[in-house]
Amino acid sequence: MKKMLTLAAIAMPIFALQTETIHSSVSSYYEAKNYQNSLQKKSANVYGFGADIHLTHHQFKGVYEYTHAATKQPPLTKDLYNQKIFLRYGYHINNSTNIALKYIHIIKDNIAITSGGYSLGAEVSYTPLLHLQLHATQYKTFYDAFDVYQSDIRLDYATKFYGIHTTLSSINKYITLHDTIPNSFTKNAHKEYFTSGIKLHLHYKGYHFGGGAYFGKRAFAIMNDGFKIQHHAMEIHTNYALGIGKSFLKRYIVRVQYIYSNAKELPMEHNDVSVKNIRFLLNYKI
Repeated sequence: MKKMLTLAAIAMPIFALQTETIHSSVSSYYEAKNYQNSLQKKSANVYGFGADIHLTHHQFKGVYEYTHAATKQPPLTKDLYNQKIFLRYGYHINNSTNIALKYIHIIKDNIAITSGGYSLGAEVSYTPLLHLQLHATQYKTFYDAFDVYQSDIRLDYATKFYGIHTTLSSINKYITLHDTIPNSFTKNAHKEYFTSGIKLHLHYKGYHFGGGAYFGKRAFAIMNDGFKIQHHAMEIHTNYALGIGKSFLKRYIVRVQYIYSNAKELPMEHNDVSVKNIRFLLNYKI
């Protein structure tokens, strides 16, 4: 409880959100990842497909993701394949309060011991002031060999000046690991992690610009509001992203993002692994 209050105290003074019309949509994305100085991976291709449906007070969102990574052989004996599903149900209680339930399932991973793992999450969002919104989320992730607890505090501040819609966000994540069976994934990991991030999004006449960075180490984290999970044994040290997008034909949005991470491969305690990721997203409003 004391650590949760500390998270809130760090996050509260900083940022927030402005309500706007939300449309149902379908989307797809593709990611091309390149690993430098890794002892295990060369490159990866990630494909995702999803839908986000809004019905009065209810929101249903789901994403299916498939990944193929080319590995270094040896030490590995085969390429990596995995499939994941992400689900979210949200309910709008009133103009100041929303709740959401989240579910992640690693359907199959042909290499990692985290195959078959799943995560449960619950979120409460509250708007204490105009333009300001606070999100508090608690996750628990279950793997055969260990469990992960994650507490998120995010503050969004949204405003508009000179026709530019601006949203600034502050994110704080507290992660704890609990072993149930001794294993290579968590053997060299810290038992606790705390990481903070900041994000900025600008929207002007159909154009979208975004950027963000995280500070502090993390491992086995849930990211992207519950739609990414880091289930391989990598400790992320540095992480930043830049993106640009364009709306066209009233219903389509195309985005391109560049994401850079520097990490340590935990089983071998191998430092200075760089991951460069180019992400393409297409969204269609229903």
